[in-house]
Amino acid sequence: MNWNALYDHLRQRAPSLELRRDEPMSRHTTFRVGGPAALMALPKTVGEAKAVLKAAHDLKAELFFLGNGSNLLVSDRGTDRFVMKLSGRLERGDVREVNQQLVDWGGGSLSKLAVAALDRGLSGLEFAQGIPGSVGGGVYMNAGAYGGEISKIVSSVTALEPDGTVRELTNEECGFGYRKSIFSQSRLLVLQVCFAMEQRDRAEIKAQMDDLAARRREKQPLEYPSAGSTFKRPAPVDGQPVYAAALIDGCGLKGMSVGGAQVSEKHAGFVVNRGGATCGDIMKLMAQVRERVFQETGVTLEPEVRFLGKEGEGWNF
Repeated sequence: MNWNALYDHLRQRAPSLELRRDEPMSRHTTFRVGGPAALMALPKTVGEAKAVLKAAHDLKAELFFLGNGSNLLVSDRGTDRFVMKLSGRLERGDVREVNQQLVDWGGGSLSKLAVAALDRGLSGLEFAQGIPGSVGGGVYMNAGAYGGEISKIVSSVTALEPDGTVRELTNEECGFGYRKSIFSQSRLLVLQVCFAMEQRDRAEIKAQMDDLAARRREKQPLEYPSAGSTFKRPAPVDGQPVYAAALIDGCGLKGMSVGGAQVSEKHAGFVVNRGGATCGDIMKLMAQVRERVFQETGVTLEPEVRFLGKEGEGWNF
């Protein structure tokens, strides 16, 4: 990729667009690891976002949409993808309410959106308060926790096509599944999301959110950088649910470590950065966990964390 040509092209189309060269991805992932992205764009308006997509389309640059980096592992060598990260809520700074529906930008915070729903006495986002991802990222992977899921409350999504064309999608058109959507299988950018909510007593909503927050603090290693659940929930066996954390714990792998990466001693479903972990450490640990679980249970764990690296790199297992 001719990065100078792309940079100059964007400067001409969107002079005020924030562009960063060789931006360390460790600043943009909750794992706090990752080498540089050759070029990162941080649009602050819809017009700038359209300009980025159109430039990538015209110059055939492979674009990667970055949310809050809460489900992402980036190579120590960095990435040769053109990275785009929506900067906050674009033109409108506040969450909007329209007929018991909340509207927010893709770059907004899921946790802050849940608090905004609480303030309005609107129910449906209680589970999202402790999820450290962006609104767009939550839709992208159909984020969920404690029985709640984004797919259950999305009314519609405004997205951008690779050429910058605006597209409106209904819930059904989003193709939601377990930790996936049409956005995770296409090059559509989640620009804005409309959530269908229900009126509920504010005290009841707060009580539920407080309970979930307490459960997270008790069971999850929030004191260390991580990407949340490292592996997806396996398919049921004989009609019974199977959980990755239980399998890992049952194999005696809590506390297992490679370099600065460790299977959390608090929650076996989390791989954490105990300090100074590299992407290589985390990948090696994940591979060892996956191998041991398969050897002892016959279940193949699939990563929930996404990997971003240079051409030719990928999961090493």
